[in-house]
Amino acid sequence: MQKVLTEASNPELARKIIKQIQKLSLTYKEKNGRIPALMEVCGSHTMALARTGIKRILHEDVRLISGPGCPVCVTDQKSIDSMIELAKQKNRIVCTFGDMMRVPGSKGSLTKAKSEGSDIRVVYSPTDAVQIAKQNPTKEVIFLGIGFETTIPVLLAAIQMAEQEKVANFSMWLNTKLIEPILTYLLDTGEVNIDGFILPGHVSMIIGEESYQFLIEQYKIPGVISGFEAVEMLSSIYKLLKMLIKEEAFIENDYRSVVSYSGNLIAKKMMSTYLQPIDEAWRGIGVIKNSGLRFKDHYQHFDAKKKFNIEVAEPVKTKCRCGEIIRGLILPEECSLFGTACTPIKPIGPCMVSSEGTCAAHYTYLREVN
Repeated sequence: MQKVLTEASNPELARKIIKQIQKLSLTYKEKNGRIPALMEVCGSHTMALARTGIKRILHEDVRLISGPGCPVCVTDQKSIDSMIELAKQKNRIVCTFGDMMRVPGSKGSLTKAKSEGSDIRVVYSPTDAVQIAKQNPTKEVIFLGIGFETTIPVLLAAIQMAEQEKVANFSMWLNTKLIEPILTYLLDTGEVNIDGFILPGHVSMIIGEESYQFLIEQYKIPGVISGFEAVEMLSSIYKLLKMLIKEEAFIENDYRSVVSYSGNLIAKKMMSTYLQPIDEAWRGIGVIKNSGLRFKDHYQHFDAKKKFNIEVAEPVKTKCRCGEIIRGLILPEECSLFGTACTPIKPIGPCMVSSEGTCAAHYTYLREVN
């Protein structure tokens, strides 16, 4: 394992792979008249590719498109407004991960609601929220469940704990997302040209390599499951270009130290036990069929959406183009708010708030390139 970690961050090895990628890119360009277009689905990849300088170095060789893999960024505006309204009600404690606190709603944020007296707490684990519920039996405690397949088993661990310990005043506001439906949506709409996918390592740890076979069977689009160190990401790009030049399409697991073919069977069993698919709204995209999850009927007493039935008005529209950015249609710099009205200090959209957001990555690392 130590050897794997050392090689993954070896700068000399990274430079060698970059040269090979540039050679392959020239070959691809001569054949197709353009540079290859690869989408990194995961928000952590977006930030890592920017932070390590890979996007800066390869911007003339490979078009690296940031996809909709940041869970905060894809949370629908109306859902954010509902969470804020939920937190304002009496005798409630709302718990959340830190990224959600500063995401702007139509009339403020969770941070603003907290400053006005709402009991909103940042926790490091959903099970912390269960403990808070046990310590406050006269109050309803709600955890805001945001995330892709990586986070869902962690959320369910809290539900399992509350169930076993009979914590009746704990529930969860689920706004989870699934990776396959959004990839299908992107390919079916054809809004942006995608030659291959850099597939998310953390999500793949749960769902496994086998979950991406639809990319080959239905779309003939190759994908490489990648880690997050420089050499790992460069290796994935290199392998994708080799497939494209040879006109091959298969799923390559380039993160075998973490990801198996079948994924985490225990986590998948938990998901199938507690949850079932539901149509879910995505920010700037709309409702995608079976792209979210809800509690099965037997566990609906944990469903905060049903328990509290929050109603909010349709969101106020802004000039924020986060929806187009997460679909890969435009770069952050093409939004008129980027870097002026919208900055990490005073964000207008979630793509600038989240630590995995495309706008935050571009603002911090890539402004000079574009």
